[in-house]
Amino acid sequence: MTSIIVPIRNAPEQAGALLAKLKTQTVSDEIIIVDSSAAGQEVSVSWGARVIRVDPRDFDHGGTRTLAAEAAQGDIVVYLSQDALPSDDRAVEKLVEPFGDESVAAAYGRQLPLPGTSPFGAHLRLFNYPGTSSVRSIADKGRFGIKTPFLSNAFAAYRRKALAGIGGFKKRLIMGEDVYAGAKLLMAGYRIAYAADATVYHSHNYTALQEFRRYFDIGVFHETERWLLDEFGRAGGEGMRYIGSGVTYLTKEGKPWLVPEFLLRSCLKYTGYVLGRNYENMPPALVRKFSMHPRWWDEGKK
Repeated sequence: MTSIIVPIRNAPEQAGALLAKLKTQTVSDEIIIVDSSAAGQEVSVSWGARVIRVDPRDFDHGGTRTLAAEAAQGDIVVYLSQDALPSDDRAVEKLVEPFGDESVAAAYGRQLPLPGTSPFGAHLRLFNYPGTSSVRSIADKGRFGIKTPFLSNAFAAYRRKALAGIGGFKKRLIMGEDVYAGAKLLMAGYRIAYAADATVYHSHNYTALQEFRRYFDIGVFHETERWLLDEFGRAGGEGMRYIGSGVTYLTKEGKPWLVPEFLLRSCLKYTGYVLGRNYENMPPALVRKFSMHPRWWDEGKK
């Protein structure tokens, strides 16, 4: 049995659009919506979804997802973000296929750029989510470094027993609860599958400043969870590969004039990440200003 879990926060319109897509999936035994808004809960109930109500103040990247997994009935739990839309009616079916291998404890699907996504957002999706499926184990860390436990809860599935075995998703992380769980699963001897034929539309049109803030928070995540880099190491050469890929992509798309902005954005990402790794040496007011999740510094970090 497969349980589909969607945390929703102040987005009843998105909830309705996503539930309409989920109702057409070939695998959809149970749909659980974790919602903090009354309007969203009404929409979810109207579509026949099971609703778990949470206080907005208790809404947390990791804790909320663990809460839903503990309440789920399925052996496999599938997570989607509220702004991810399956591209066809077999997306979930294809995502859970790798679990036929008992060594696989997690799988994630391919995220395609939405129509109208900026060239920068589209390239990021194509770079992070290629068209070829793969499976990774702890033995691959020498090759992929910190990218080894990469997966995204925008569209990912977990063997519920294995997820419970590592204690679920860690609570009160600024971000990266999926990567944290992926790392723990790999260290426990399991494998992570990437199902390239399981696709959803999910992308962002971040401004350069928003990208800076996002990578600042990634730096904070890596600094607060230093064991990840200690265990897996850095992704050697990944930054230069990303820049080379971006320049090639923009050129092939006939938009070479965007290359300078792409390079500037890449520099801002790197700067944000480095500053995030050094947040403890910065004034608290500046840290909150740089972060994409300023509320976390008042509530989550505690």
